[in-house]
Amino acid sequence: MWVLIQAIVIYRYIILAAVIASWVAPGSNHPIVRFLEKLTEPVFAPLRKVIPPVGGFDLTPLIVLFALSALLRVI
Repeated sequence: MWVLIQAIVIYRYIILAAVIASWVAPGSNHPIVRFLEKLTEPVFAPLRKVIPPVGGFDLTPLIVLFALSALLRVI
């Protein structure tokens, strides 16, 4: 159980890093940015099909962070 909790916490930091990278260097081809995208896009892409951007802002990372926080509370 501890490993799952730690994996969720680490993934939350990865999401935050990806969000910050998208603000600082949008469309960047830097290896770190690409790595963060490879880790987050499998989760974000299906949700983006269901939840469109609101006012030009992608709310998908926020929704995933809320879902992960709720999952941590359940665990």
